[in-house]
Amino acid sequence: MTPPGITPIPLRPDLAAVAAAVPEGARVLDIGCGDGQLLAWLRDTKGVEGRGIELDAGDVAAAVGRGLAVVQGDADTDLGDYADDAFDVVILSNTLQAMQRPAEVLAQLVRIGRSAVVSFPNFGHWRVRLSLALGGRMPVTRSLPVSWHETPNIHFCTIADFEALADQMRLTVQSRTGLAAGQPVTLWPNLLADTGVFVLSR
Repeated sequence: MTPPGITPIPLRPDLAAVAAAVPEGARVLDIGCGDGQLLAWLRDTKGVEGRGIELDAGDVAAAVGRGLAVVQGDADTDLGDYADDAFDVVILSNTLQAMQRPAEVLAQLVRIGRSAVVSFPNFGHWRVRLSLALGGRMPVTRSLPVSWHETPNIHFCTIADFEALADQMRLTVQSRTGLAAGQPVTLWPNLLADTGVFVLSR
């Protein structure tokens, strides 16, 4: 937990929405954890027992430098090494769209964890639709900031697409949150939200 008098660095809004879904003291696996910012925040403010898996060696080193238990690995191939229900919560934050086999990864998340928190950019957001409709080119937006030929994203989806996949896989949606510029969206999230955050279980 954070020592008295020290304020943790605030999380960006999408990570804050993910963090809000994690109970205090939970056993957490953060897949695609980057430099460990979210895991460190959860450790320092919620006392979680956190582990991470990250593909980029530089990010792994940065996370380990924060005192985190993070290993280098590929979520598309390495999740089978984890036991059933090994964690209370498994996090996949802004990473699903970069997976080779998103449905298989989701199945692994809810096998490894009692619940899974998944966030992703919403390709159904009105700015994306407008950019395609008027410009005829792949959009570059706040939530999709990299040009199509440089982006690691290979499987774009909308909030409606994700809900359909969860239904097809018979996953339980415990909660869903749409965000626009970091603020919650309750009306027409598939159109107005630039990010979706879902909590899933078997």
